[in-house]
Amino acid sequence: MTNNVAVVRPATGRTVISVDAMGGDRGPAAVVAGVARALADDPQLHVILHGPEAELKRLAAKRRVSDRCVIRDAQGVVKMDEKPSLVMRNGKGTSMWSAIESVREGEATVCVSCGNTGALMALSMVRLRKLPGVNRPAIACLWPSRNKHGFNVMLDVGADIKADADDLLQYALMGASYARNGLGLVSPRIGLLNVGKEEHKGRSELKTANDLIQHAAGEAQFDYVGFVEGGDIPSDRVDVIVTDGFTGNVALKTGEGTASLIRDFLKEAFRKTPLSRFAALLALTSLRRLSNRIDPRRVNGGVFLGLNGTVVKSHGSADATGVAAAITLASTLSQSDVSGRIAARVAALASDHHDPAEDTGEYDIADERTRGDSASTVTDETDD
Repeated sequence: MTNNVAVVRPATGRTVISVDAMGGDRGPAAVVAGVARALADDPQLHVILHGPEAELKRLAAKRRVSDRCVIRDAQGVVKMDEKPSLVMRNGKGTSMWSAIESVREGEATVCVSCGNTGALMALSMVRLRKLPGVNRPAIACLWPSRNKHGFNVMLDVGADIKADADDLLQYALMGASYARNGLGLVSPRIGLLNVGKEEHKGRSELKTANDLIQHAAGEAQFDYVGFVEGGDIPSDRVDVIVTDGFTGNVALKTGEGTASLIRDFLKEAFRKTPLSRFAALLALTSLRRLSNRIDPRRVNGGVFLGLNGTVVKSHGSADATGVAAAITLASTLSQSDVSGRIAARVAALASDHHDPAEDTGEYDIADERTRGDSASTVTDETDD
C-alpha cells in the first residue's frame, strides 16, 4: 500500500502503532521481525510500517504479518550521523518523517523508531509540537530495580543536556504521570538525582528544584523523597529519578555497559574449568533468569514526554527482541493515553513556573542552530 491509501483510524479495541522501519543499524529485516513478535503477543495490535514499499512488502509477507501491517512508502532514510538541524530542513520524504506524520494525522497513537535520536526528537518537536506549558521535552527510560514492579523510571536521559529548576519540576510531573499510567503506581515516589542526599549539596538549580518539587508533590499526587544518589537509581527507595539529560544519558550508558560486563564476566568464569562448566549447567535456570533481568533489550525504548503525541526511541542496534519490546511499550502507553494525562497535569501545576510565550509549542529552528545541536549531541553520539 502507498501513501495514497485511505487513512487508518484506530477502531474500538484496536491499537495502531507507527513504526519507522529504516532507522536501525540492523536494517528493516530486524525491525519487521520485531513487529512480527509484538503482533504475535497482542491480537489487537496493528502497525503502520514506513520505508521502501517493495522491500517492506516482501519482509512483511515473509513474516506473515501483511494482514496487520499497512505500508507507507518512504524512500529516504535519516542517517545516524546527520545533524538534527539538517534533517529538519531536508527530512521530508524519509521514513522517520513519515512515521511521525502518522501520529500527527491521527492514523496511529505512538511512533516507534530505532533511528538518530537527535533527529527524531527535533522532527517530533517540529511536527507534533510541545505540550502547552512544557519548556523542554524529556526522554524517559525504564531501569531494572529492586522494586516489586521491577523497574524505575529515569528522565531526562538525553533529550536536552540542559535543565533548570523549572525544567526539573516538569520532568517530575511527567515522570510521575508515566509511572502512574505505565507502571500502575497510584502515588509514585520521586527522587532528584544529586551528588548527595543532604539538602546543602548540589548546584543552585538543584536546590531550587528540590523546593519546587516538594511543594508540588501533594497536588500532583506523588511522594517526594528528596535528593537521591547514583546508587539509588536501581533501588526500592524511589520509583522515578529526575535529572538533566547529560547526567541521565551518562548514567544510562554506564548501567548498560556494566550489565554487559557482568554477563561477559559470568560467561568467562563459568567456562574457566570443567568443574565450573558443570556448575554452570546446574545453575542454568538461575543464570538465564539473571540474564533476562539485566538484558537491556527487554526494557528497550526511551519515551519522549512533553509532546502532542507519544514517540518511543528504540536503540539503534536493537534486534527483533528489542524492537518488539519497544513496540509493546508503545502499545501500553497508547492504551493509557500518557500524553493526554501529562498535558492535564502540566497545565494544572506548572503554569506558575512557565513563560507564557512558550505555550504556543513552536520550535525555533534558529534556536537549534544557535545551540549547535547541543540538545541532541549526547544522544547522537552515544545512544546508537
